[in-house]
Amino acid sequence: MRALISVSDKRGVVEFARGLRELGWEVIATGGTMKLLRDGGVEVLNISEVTGFPEICDGRVKTLHPKVHGGLLARRDDPEHLRALKENGIGFIDMVCVNLYPFRETIAKPGVKMEDAIENIDIGGPSMLRSAAKNWADVTVVCDPDDYAQILSEIRVSGNTDRATRLKLSAKAYTHTAQYDAMIAAYMRAQAGLDEKLFLEFDLVQSLRYGENPHQSAKFYREGERTPYSLAFARQLNGKELSYNNIQDANAALCIVREFDAPFCVGLKHMNPCGAAVGADVADAWTKAYEADKVSIFGGIVATNRTVTREAAELMKPVFLEIIMAPKFDEGALEVLCAKKNLRLLEVDMTPDAGAPKQYVSVNGGLLVQELDVETKAVSADMCVTERKPTAAQLDDLNFGWRIVKHVKSNAIVVVKEGRTLGVGAGQMNRIGSAEIALRQAQAAGFTEGLVLASDGFFPFDDCVTLAADYGVAAIVQPGGSVRDEDSVRKADEKGIAMCFAGERHFKH
Repeated sequence: MRALISVSDKRGVVEFARGLRELGWEVIATGGTMKLLRDGGVEVLNISEVTGFPEICDGRVKTLHPKVHGGLLARRDDPEHLRALKENGIGFIDMVCVNLYPFRETIAKPGVKMEDAIENIDIGGPSMLRSAAKNWADVTVVCDPDDYAQILSEIRVSGNTDRATRLKLSAKAYTHTAQYDAMIAAYMRAQAGLDEKLFLEFDLVQSLRYGENPHQSAKFYREGERTPYSLAFARQLNGKELSYNNIQDANAALCIVREFDAPFCVGLKHMNPCGAAVGADVADAWTKAYEADKVSIFGGIVATNRTVTREAAELMKPVFLEIIMAPKFDEGALEVLCAKKNLRLLEVDMTPDAGAPKQYVSVNGGLLVQELDVETKAVSADMCVTERKPTAAQLDDLNFGWRIVKHVKSNAIVVVKEGRTLGVGAGQMNRIGSAEIALRQAQAAGFTEGLVLASDGFFPFDDCVTLAADYGVAAIVQPGGSVRDEDSVRKADEKGIAMCFAGERHFKH
């Protein structure tokens, strides 16, 4: 029995090759793998001794030879195949152990040159994997070091790998080469400026109990590259398994958290914030966010951008919550919160990231792709279009409200004061309807003056300004851009309200 080994990921390969030799297998290897094995005391043949041909073109050509691919592809039950091998002096190769040049790692390096990327495109490796995988009935194909132990175990017991194992390894090899080729294609297409094809690679995180509703099946996948503010790479410290709706809601909460540098906390329900606040610390921010809407937070999700302390945990514990997310939980907080066995605690990487990740949304028969809406203009005094100008405190609240309203389902209106939400109007079919909801919430909480209002889209009429004045709003931020902007500005001047045009909209459908 013969095995051909040529790997870039050399984890455990010396021990694997030694195990094969101890079981009576002959081992063939190429270049760096051969040197590593020989240095490790493993007897190994150079690939050139098998092919009778030297490695050429700086190693680009070494395994592309009939004595390699004939030995892999020949069917052991086909007399014509056996005759061809005998006539040409070709021996069987019963196992290929190959993983590919580190193309992903190469192109991930800052400032990588295209010629460096090209040199890390493996040719012989995928060819051997595909040949071995095609002939899986007779050949074992190995591309993952994690499979070494099982393979050696089966050979010790039966003299060869099991047929079922070879089939699984074949499928795994084709997956490996497909991912590799897709990665290269995506890179080369980007260099060539082509975008009519989209290649995506996601790995299964878990199968979910069900989807949005119990009769829908669902799975959770993640991208290959680790990203901040991602639930897919979070570490769960406590609680039961996440559901489909948990994941959707938690993702929405993380998108809001990434807006803030100051200590911040948000409570979220059905993908809309129901209470959000900045504070002196996490306990203060939680208290303000909770008091913004004590009813809606029941059964909701909480996210903060600071370490959850014991003090904050003691404040959160009496409230029924599904999930709490933070960059870290201190030992005291875990002691308090882990007493609630079903409460999910998730540590999430919240490292600041200047990039704009891609957002994928499926539609029937298609896929929408856009950059995630991570850029938010700071609201400044020079954006004011009214006679009355916002005070410094109102300007702070305008910026706070502007960062919250972009994460509320459109049509969206948010009412804030002193760094916390007082009312949230989401997803109504007209903007005045959302304004009425948000303003009535603020009034019900006892706030009737000095309020700040944020709108994700422009005011098509001056009715929102009129309503805002009736409820004690002193300053407004909106995108501007309506043909009736002058009506809203005129009404704001009439009511003594400061109004800023941010010059950008933040619809969230």
